[in-house]
Formats: sequence, C-alpha cells, structure tokens
Amino acid sequence: MMAKDYAALRASILKDLDGLRYEVDEKKKIGWLILDRPPLNVVSYRGRSQINAIMEAFGQDPDVRVVVIRGANGTYTSGGDVKAFPDIETDGMSHLAWNIAAPERCPKPVICAMEKYAMGVGLELAMACDIRLATKDTLLALPEVTLGQIPGSGGSQRVARIAGLTRAVDMMMLGRRIPAPEAYQWGLVTRVVEDSAALDKEIDEVVGENHQARARHRLRDRRRRRPRGGRPRL
Repeated sequence: MMAKDYAALRASILKDLDGLRYEVDEKKKIGWLILDRPPLNVVSYRGRSQINAIMEAFGQDPDVRVVVIRGANGTYTSGGDVKAFPDIETDGMSHLAWNIAAPERCPKPVICAMEKYAMGVGLELAMACDIRLATKDTLLALPEVTLGQIPGSGGSQRVARIAGLTRAVDMMMLGRRIPAPEAYQWGLVTRVVEDSAALDKEIDEVVGENHQARARHRLRDRRRRRPRGGRPRL
C-alpha cells in the first residue's frame, strides 16, 4: 500500500497552460477563459482537460459571477489539433466530450464570444455555453467529416438538439460553414454584432455590473431546474 498525492496530481493539470490563459476581473466579477494560440487558437488535447479544470475553479470562486470564453487576437478558434489525434491513446479520446461539456456543468452563467471562426471543438465548446455572441463575419462549422472523422466532443448531439436534425445533417454530413446571421436564425447564436468593437460592447452589456447580480440569481436558478451534467445525449 502507498499514499498517492491526488492534490498534486490535480494541480499539475493547470501547470504550463497549453494555448490558454485565464483572468479574473474581481471588480466586475467576470472570469475570462481565453484561447490563445496564434494565429487561429487551435485547441490541444491537453488544453481540453485544462478548460475543464479552469471552469471548475471558476464555478467555486466567489469572485466570479459570470464566465466569458473568448479567443485572443480577434479570432475565436479554428478548432482542435487534429494532427495530434493519432498520438492520443484510445482511452484518452473518451474524455473529449466530458471536458468540453464543462460550461454546461458550471453553476455560473457562461458566455461564449465568437469572432471569425467557431469550428470543430470550438463550436462544440460554444454550444455548451448559455449565451453565444458572434460577429457577423464569424463562420460556424463542424468540418470533421472533411477529415474522415465525426464531431467527438458533443457536437453531434448539441447541434441536433439546438438547431434540429435536418440542419445538423447539413453541417456534419456536408461539412458546410454557416455564417453567423444564418446561425442566428437556426438558434445556434444568441446575438450577432457588427465587429469586434461591437462585440466588446455587447459583452459589457450582457455582463455589466448592474446586470450581474440579476443574471447570477436568475440564470443559476434556471440551471438548477433543468437537467444537468453527464455526457451530452439526445
């Protein structure tokens, strides 16, 4: 028998963040999760587990009342690091959907702000959020079929649940890129704005100081009443 240092193991997940960073605005009570791997903020396999750990920490932090997920340098994300998939052990792939569903399990309201590209795992992450904002030039897609793969982080279930099966087939079987205004009509996007400057203002409006306390209690109560947790399913 031997003792295991699970605390150290857990802490190691957040060491050397891989293409991510996080910040807490204690004044506005906002936790920022920022995808930051120039130029297109590709999400790595390790980054997915770090996203989950950061979201769990935000959920327990009293200085965070709302979470905003956004990409750095005017781009949300072009998706996952598919070139690394062959190097991932088979058992590891089973964690993809759980890690990317972290926003859905968060007890705080979660907003995703999308610019230019919201593709693959990036769109799957966005669909696990409560509110999705996008600039009008943003393209949303689940392009895995063009690589001989399927969306493996909950996208196949969530897009069908949100937009309907016919539209899900359009995205997943045909690999079509959906412009943000059309995605808004589908219900995949909550609001569409003109550009990055307008997106900044929209975020401020949604999570402004006067709105935060109201949003915290109203949305948290709603989240407690709706089905929670687990792997996404139809």
